[in-house]
Amino acid sequence: MIGNILILLAMLAGVFTILMYYYSYKGYSNTLSYARIGFYVMTGLVTAASAFLYYIILSHQYQYSYVFDYSGGDLSFGLLLSTFFAGQEGSFLLWLLFTVIIGLFMIKYLSGNSKQEATFMIFFTLVALFLAILVSPLLKNPFAYMWSESGYFPAKYFGQQYLSLPDIQQFIFANNNGEQYMKFTPHLKSILAGLNIPMSSFIVSGKGLNPLLQNFWMQIHPPLLFVGFAMSAIPYSFAMSALMMKEYKSWISKSLPWLVASMTVLGLALMIGGYWAYGVLGWGGFWGWDPVENSSLVPWIIGIALIHTLVIQRNTQTPDTKGKYIRTNLVLSILTFVFVIYSTFLTRSGILSEASVHSFSAPGQITYLFLLAFILTFTIVGVGGIILRWKDLRNEPGSTIKEAFFSRENGLIYGSALLLGSALIIIVGTSAPIFGRSVETSFYDTMNLPLVILMTFLISATLMLRWRTTETQVMFKEMATHLLIAGVITAIIAYLVGISSIVNMIFALSISFTVVTNTTYLLRNLKVSKLITGGQITHVGFAVFLLGVLISGNFSRAQEIQLPRDRVVRALDHDFKFTGYTPFDNGKKYAFNVLIKDNNSSWQAAPVMFNSEYNNSIMREPDILMGLSKDFYISPVEYSEGNNTNQKETLTIEASIKPNINLVWLGVIIITFGMIISTIRRKREEKILKNT
Repeated sequence: MIGNILILLAMLAGVFTILMYYYSYKGYSNTLSYARIGFYVMTGLVTAASAFLYYIILSHQYQYSYVFDYSGGDLSFGLLLSTFFAGQEGSFLLWLLFTVIIGLFMIKYLSGNSKQEATFMIFFTLVALFLAILVSPLLKNPFAYMWSESGYFPAKYFGQQYLSLPDIQQFIFANNNGEQYMKFTPHLKSILAGLNIPMSSFIVSGKGLNPLLQNFWMQIHPPLLFVGFAMSAIPYSFAMSALMMKEYKSWISKSLPWLVASMTVLGLALMIGGYWAYGVLGWGGFWGWDPVENSSLVPWIIGIALIHTLVIQRNTQTPDTKGKYIRTNLVLSILTFVFVIYSTFLTRSGILSEASVHSFSAPGQITYLFLLAFILTFTIVGVGGIILRWKDLRNEPGSTIKEAFFSRENGLIYGSALLLGSALIIIVGTSAPIFGRSVETSFYDTMNLPLVILMTFLISATLMLRWRTTETQVMFKEMATHLLIAGVITAIIAYLVGISSIVNMIFALSISFTVVTNTTYLLRNLKVSKLITGGQITHVGFAVFLLGVLISGNFSRAQEIQLPRDRVVRALDHDFKFTGYTPFDNGKKYAFNVLIKDNNSSWQAAPVMFNSEYNNSIMREPDILMGLSKDFYISPVEYSEGNNTNQKETLTIEASIKPNINLVWLGVIIITFGMIISTIRRKREEKILKNT
């Protein structure tokens, strides 16, 4: 009840805030302070609701359906904290919490311009209001009681001493397998109250956390993802503010640092998700083009394209013109956030439940329709604003400025077009299950490879271009020098790795060209300022990442191996021997010991299998022996106990050798570092512009 009241009051505060900011925009002199107070109140109420959810989780109040469904007494403290966002209700509340907290920073950030603050916060608060409605008692309520749903729950989670009571027996039912279930209704609650049976002793445990989520990265990946989601509303709100105010110039410098920061966080979250999948799912990959992960990747790609087009507009602005591609920037700012909502719809509508291991189950018809309304509202508002101002945008004086073909403007816009082409391919493949179809992972690889090759070449070539026009003779000479060096590096890589395919050779050349060119300019820029090296560092990281993808994706080796106990089996140029298993976690889990040897070294792997009570199925956890040049990836498949005659106990494993996959993770670290530097640079530039 307390949580529901707090959320309902937060909704009212959100409506009040939007109205007060609108009146402030219309020129009322006494409403801006009320609007700020309204948002402060909304933030306080959402924070209180979040604190209350944590309280009922940490105090194990299983009478709340959300706590019962996702938490349990046997979880570590860190994992228990992460159950806050293990389900749809809690993750929506977390997204809302981050949104209102970021809103406080935005009010402070924009407080010097009341008109821009008002127009920006109208839309930013509207985002928070929609999220508040999502976690209200009408939709995905994290504070619902078990009896309010009158659902059936396994009887093993209830105090066994009470199940034989005559008043309780009428609520116990058995399925065809003889498993007992408790039907929890308001009437049962009344009976328990009459018998003076406290809920804490009647409901003795919750279902716990899905074993796939019982991982260190569960405590980091979802919060980072939702911080990125919350921050993606910032460029959207800036774009809508610009449309309302008919001010198409100053918003660029304000939006850019926040956009770079949001894409930094979102990109890091995506790759942490990839690392998590690599270590848990047992298939040995870091990115399987899973539809749910793809849906979050699309707004990141659009946001990266937007960064480049915003840079074009900012660098083509003059005192009398607003710069180029203003319509493009407004559209991409809107699409970045709209596709965040779309990714939420795909993930949480149940549409992808058959196509993805990450998808949530269907949320119910009302919530499904509300998620659709969420998408449509912000799409229609954004597109409508552009249509309304189309004449102003079409007559933008900066759009008449011409530049040479070989110019940095063209290099950046073509690169952005390639990014958007990749986003389109991914969203088409990801959305296919909506229409009853699905695509193979090869679809994404085949369609994206030529775009990525062109993109990496263009990343390097653009550095050699100048704004407006370029001396082509100097450019081609510099390009030839870098291509020659890159060609030598490519030949060395091809020899060491064994690349023979022409396509892979071209791919490796584009990667080497990117590293060589960006490293050259990085060293030059270091002499001027460390803050202008962010772009080159990011591009080097992207190239290192792609090199890891190229090598590990094309030259990994895998084999299913049957290992009779204490017998050496030769596979993948190594000796494998299963030496037995070790029970742990009070005998609930088993680590299967596999000794791996080559001519010079030996390693001990211990993949895990166990029968999960959570879903009554066999769970498998791979073991990864990480090395400098390769990973041994050992995933358990099956264990046979054997018998007393001639059949020995046998462990079947899937063994993989992943060469240079560490380059993937190194690339992500370098990308993140470069984007952090770019964020600091854009923030410094915005301060300089503000003070001039």
